[in-house]
Amino acid sequence: MTLSPVLLDDAKAWRREFHASPELGYQEVKTSERVAQLLESFGLEVHRGLGGTGVVGTLRNGPGPSLGIRADMDALPIQELGTPAHASGHRGCMHACGHDGHTAILLATARHLAATRRFSGTVHFVFQPAEEGLAGARKMIEDGLFQQFPMDAIYGLHNWPGAPAGKVIVNPGPMMASMDTFEITLTGKGCHAAMPEKGNDPIVAAAQLILALQTIPSRRLSPLESAVLSITKINAGEAINVIPETATLQGTVRCLQTPVREKVQQLLKEFVEQLPAVFGVRGELIYHNGYPVTDNHPDAAATIRRAAVAAVGESNVQWGCTPSMASEDFSFMLEACPGAYIWLGVDGVQPSPSLHNPYYDFNDEVIAPGVAVWTALVEQGLPVG
Repeated sequence: MTLSPVLLDDAKAWRREFHASPELGYQEVKTSERVAQLLESFGLEVHRGLGGTGVVGTLRNGPGPSLGIRADMDALPIQELGTPAHASGHRGCMHACGHDGHTAILLATARHLAATRRFSGTVHFVFQPAEEGLAGARKMIEDGLFQQFPMDAIYGLHNWPGAPAGKVIVNPGPMMASMDTFEITLTGKGCHAAMPEKGNDPIVAAAQLILALQTIPSRRLSPLESAVLSITKINAGEAINVIPETATLQGTVRCLQTPVREKVQQLLKEFVEQLPAVFGVRGELIYHNGYPVTDNHPDAAATIRRAAVAAVGESNVQWGCTPSMASEDFSFMLEACPGAYIWLGVDGVQPSPSLHNPYYDFNDEVIAPGVAVWTALVEQGLPVG
């Protein structure tokens, strides 16, 4: 597939523009307005404000099915340490996850398809806010994304350090894990540190509970089931000579299968309620359901695989991979609509820094294969005549 050098140069310029002016989730005011203006200049119908700062551009070209393609727009609260010419101009905020690249790829795809129109049907270009922990995808759905813009399927991608630039990776099933959070409050009886028998120590109960919770994935689940339970925050005590009244623990649960996710939540509740009682301590659990499993629909995964093979060649497409235990709110869209999610490799001659790294900078050389994959998806999925 031949793409205009002018288009690719413009896409690189847009990407670097977004990188230099990052905005956090639900604050993508300038980013979304720029996206909307560009879509309008390509001749698309544009809807602003879905999910707060979300934008949907619609390209119609005769009768036929309707496809959606999604890009996320938000940045992260990280101070950029790299020094590219287009480095972030907003202190404490940067595109450390490549959403600037996702947005540029989708904009370039919209412009290319608006010019070539070798398809019959409708394409909705979904520019989503607040992927980074704020569930912007869910907000767009709640605001009527799939009612206002009916789609037969929706697709998304994420750049992927660790894979060669331009390589497409897809599973006919889970790609990324669910992510839930929890807070445990342990209430005992405070006392003098020199007289522990006069109190009920929530810190000792917390220590035992932390170790015991690791037996959920190692002993209460099958070795064939995937789960990660991490305690990431502990808070207890104010004075060195006082056993405190309470201790709190916070953490995350990540799973690759929905039934496992439900089982871990129930087991966590049992451990918190029962184990601290041995120490005379009361345990309470607050559990927050976060992002679901990013679980590809097999037929849609096969569809994007065929498009990727046509776009970048079979040797550059990997069918089947080890899923990531990281999470992605595109999962909400896959719960609401058939579709699939792919990874696009970004490693050049030098390996890319990891995602969420203060030195991360999207590899502009993968804009072309990204546009090629989306174009092939549309032209194959919405064939002319």
